[in-house]
Amino acid sequence: MVGSSRDLKLCAEVEETGTRCHISEDDILASFGYKQEMHKTMSTVSNFSIAFGCCSILSGLSPMWGDAMQSGGSVAIIYGWILVSIFTFGVGLSLAEICSAYPVTGGLYVWVSRLAPPEWVPIACWLTGWFAITSADLGLAQFLSSVIGIKNPDYDAGIYWQYGIFLVIVFIHGMINSVSVKYNGFFNQTSLYWHLIGTLLIIIVALVMTPNKSSAKWVFTDFQNETGFSSNGYVFLIGLLQSQYTLSGFDSAAHMSEETRDAARSAPRGILYAIGVAALVGLAFMLSVNFCVQDFDAQVVNAKISPQMTQVFLDGVGYKWTIVFTVIIMGAMFFSGSALTLGSSRMVYAFARDGAMPFSSWLSYVNPRTKTPVYAVWANVIFAAIVGLLYIVNTTAFNAIVSINTIASSLAYFIPIALRLTTARKSFQKGPFNLGPFSNIINLVSCFWILFTSVLFLCPTEYPVTASNMNYACAPLVFVLGGSIGYYHFRARKWFTGPGRSLEPDPQIDGPAVTEEYFSGDYSPDKVTSYARHADGENLHHRRGSVGDDENKL
Repeated sequence: MVGSSRDLKLCAEVEETGTRCHISEDDILASFGYKQEMHKTMSTVSNFSIAFGCCSILSGLSPMWGDAMQSGGSVAIIYGWILVSIFTFGVGLSLAEICSAYPVTGGLYVWVSRLAPPEWVPIACWLTGWFAITSADLGLAQFLSSVIGIKNPDYDAGIYWQYGIFLVIVFIHGMINSVSVKYNGFFNQTSLYWHLIGTLLIIIVALVMTPNKSSAKWVFTDFQNETGFSSNGYVFLIGLLQSQYTLSGFDSAAHMSEETRDAARSAPRGILYAIGVAALVGLAFMLSVNFCVQDFDAQVVNAKISPQMTQVFLDGVGYKWTIVFTVIIMGAMFFSGSALTLGSSRMVYAFARDGAMPFSSWLSYVNPRTKTPVYAVWANVIFAAIVGLLYIVNTTAFNAIVSINTIASSLAYFIPIALRLTTARKSFQKGPFNLGPFSNIINLVSCFWILFTSVLFLCPTEYPVTASNMNYACAPLVFVLGGSIGYYHFRARKWFTGPGRSLEPDPQIDGPAVTEEYFSGDYSPDKVTSYARHADGENLHHRRGSVGDDENKL
């Protein structure tokens, strides 16, 4: 729908500030060559809930807490979380600014088409999309198996049973994400309340019931090194990986832009709210768990139950409350896996509608009744099931894939931020949310942090390094990156040009160009109606290569 005369006046007023202005979000979408195919039914809260579910503190911190405690102790857990939260919020600010200017499903991948130089658009978009394209559901299966071990320590569920449970979980997530996004938004808001109320319950009960709690001095100053490395500084950095792994996936808010009302404002808020709330709640959760540690060696280093946090709960609050805690954590893992499936399916859909995926015509299909990309959802389910097979074959190989997923997500964040900082520094047109004069410094720090943590995920975590504990993440990273570049060079570059048909002007599609002069003068309702006929209601497109030109501003 074309905006009112007030919207047109606003466009003229903000032009001097360099802020991007569109008559409506349909025009933003049309400027990329896309049509609005999905329902805009999600609110800011629903959008935030999905992003918050993706960086679930309970599902991210609980399984890895024991390993992080041995890589720096309570110091790495508490101060590491604060450090990672601050820098991750900076990355979120950088992405939120770009998201506000381009609130389109596909997020990172689509943004690159507007930020990269014209000749680099196809390969930059290709790499960003494949970087952004399971571990949560398998973690839930492992945790579910460990619950039985609380009552019967001699029980071993075995990897085949765990994989079977995993398949059931991903199938359920496929069903949930195939329904209308309106119901999915309600599901993810339930996830938000589950996380917040559940975490608060764990914190209160654990602190009240656990005897012989650790002192504040131990919680805030104790450093442990059970890795075998002699450098405590290196060990502290390795301990950051738990926090960085947890605070990821918040870009899902951007992937839901085309289904979110007032996405230019709501999606950036979703990104920042998710990181901010996760940071605060996660810090409270970590503090409470660390205060409940009664014997570091018995409960962490030589724990009889895995994950070690379960041992801490069992010794502190007893069997019944430990079951309650584990149910809360497993529920959080379930919600997180569903949110990750939702966000990933939108990424696949966005990539497929530009022909950049095998079976693109199927994966870009939107169900006319539910208005959801159902085939993209089930493609993610099938892919997760295949990757999960690696857990049966070799757990070391599977862990490498999990590390690569985190690295790839970070590098997908890096590309648009780096382009915003360099090639698009002057041509970038800001959206309603922007960083003003602090944009460049925040973007620079964000790029540094992304590269720094990506290198950390490639480093070994135990010494001496052996074939069984080696970090093999580098090998699949080179394989995936090399394979993607090779496939693009030999095949995809012949037909893949980047997002949307708008990259190449087509008079038959675009219709006559709309110039700045058309908006000058009076803003009467008749003129707005005339503009609507002129633009044909939908197909108002930008020309690639002239994004920053004044004559193409809307």
